[in-house]
Amino acid sequence: MTLADVAAAFARGVTAEALATAFLDRIATYNPRYNALIVMNPDALEDARAVDRRRAAGEALGPLAGVPVVIKDTMDVAGLPSTAGWHFLSARSGGVDLIPQTDSPVVARMRAAGCVMLGKTNVPVLSATGSHANDSWAGPTLNAAAPDRLPGGSSAGTATAVAASLAVLGLAEETGGSIQNPASAQGLVGVKPTFALVPNAGVVPLAGSTRDVVGPIARCVRDAALTLDVLAGYTAEDPKTVAGIGRRPRGGYAGRLDPEALAGRRLGLYGPGWRDRPLSAACTALYGRAQGELAARGATLVEDPFRDSGFAAIGRPVAGLDHYDARGMEGVAHDLDQYLRRLGPSAAIRSFADFAAATAAEDAFGPRGVLHFMHQLPQFAGSLADPTAPPDLSDFLAAREAYLATFADVMARHGLDALVFPQMRDALPPLHGSETIHETTVCEINIAGLPGVTVPAGAYPCGAPFNLIFVGPLWSEADLLGLAYAYESATRHRRAPHLAAA
Repeated sequence: MTLADVAAAFARGVTAEALATAFLDRIATYNPRYNALIVMNPDALEDARAVDRRRAAGEALGPLAGVPVVIKDTMDVAGLPSTAGWHFLSARSGGVDLIPQTDSPVVARMRAAGCVMLGKTNVPVLSATGSHANDSWAGPTLNAAAPDRLPGGSSAGTATAVAASLAVLGLAEETGGSIQNPASAQGLVGVKPTFALVPNAGVVPLAGSTRDVVGPIARCVRDAALTLDVLAGYTAEDPKTVAGIGRRPRGGYAGRLDPEALAGRRLGLYGPGWRDRPLSAACTALYGRAQGELAARGATLVEDPFRDSGFAAIGRPVAGLDHYDARGMEGVAHDLDQYLRRLGPSAAIRSFADFAAATAAEDAFGPRGVLHFMHQLPQFAGSLADPTAPPDLSDFLAAREAYLATFADVMARHGLDALVFPQMRDALPPLHGSETIHETTVCEINIAGLPGVTVPAGAYPCGAPFNLIFVGPLWSEADLLGLAYAYESATRHRRAPHLAAA
């Protein structure tokens, strides 16, 4: 169901309680196999009944009221554990539960919008991979669209829940691809917003001060846009969101959803000037077909506009990972310390020092830890030594400024409205193995803080989804959503997956 379907059901007299019950039944049928949800909300049906009472009383309700949604595990929901996928942080697997006393701002906004939160979704340990959730204490999450392939991460559970229609919408979060990768891996719409448009306080961080963003994953562009309307905006709980004041579009993020939005637009294409990594033959063929579809809707396409710009040379990937630039994560210890202190005095772990002690047996930063690569960043050692002190982010800031300056110059020089790339360079690798997702925009737009919107664009011969991503200047989400909507309206590429119960 989409939000339009939900609205039509409510207009026919279907109650929010009945709808929530139907989704809970569906979760009971399919979640044992796909393992998308790991913590259920015991108050979901009562929350639905509360919406029904408001509707019966004649209250004007927004488009998300009574809508079943899922929340990524790392986002604080008052009274429910935030486990970060790690057995140390889950009482069910022998650790200790982190139970927040208050909602994160994004969860509070979804609650205020009347959403019925069904539960929280699976993630890998500390959200440290953008490919899967295989190392989670709860076990792997399967890709609903291609169960033998990687589901994308770290918002794997959210993407699978939405793709499998275990919820209408889901909240995801990204440091390095964790919205765009799982959305694309499962043929969904994902919005990676401009950094600081949406608050990320109360979300287990990897780079909360510099890169982390929260955004929606949905099955259609309109649903993602209406969800972003709820999520975006300033809150005193997250002072950096002051940057977004005055940036929200008149008419909301769905205000520019026009089937003709591609007409007359100039779009830049992927090439070695952006990143010197080639597309596979299958990806090249799918991308070529998508370019024809875009041109047929009136878009002008510009080949490799970043050629000779120096953009590709700004990246500094760490060794041992596939083109992952970790700059901006130097302050992970500081950001974790701030997150843990926000949990409140009753939390089982209240500081980074407590966290390090509780997880010492599998030190995340040790030689076999999921974040061992952080030691390749020169400024990480100082932050790890004193997580209470503000971190040195000078290398990150230099990279961000270089990316933004070069991006602005290229966009102006070629008169571009946006970029449109294949979000991945080749088909999804198998679920289990050493290979990871090979994307085109992760780290470049994470470090620069730029927004991106993924949209289904077909499938590989093997059945793995193929998605495009529209990328634009800071604060251009409404325009990107409009372009994605026009493409979606013209092509209707998404296909519902065929599910099997456990």
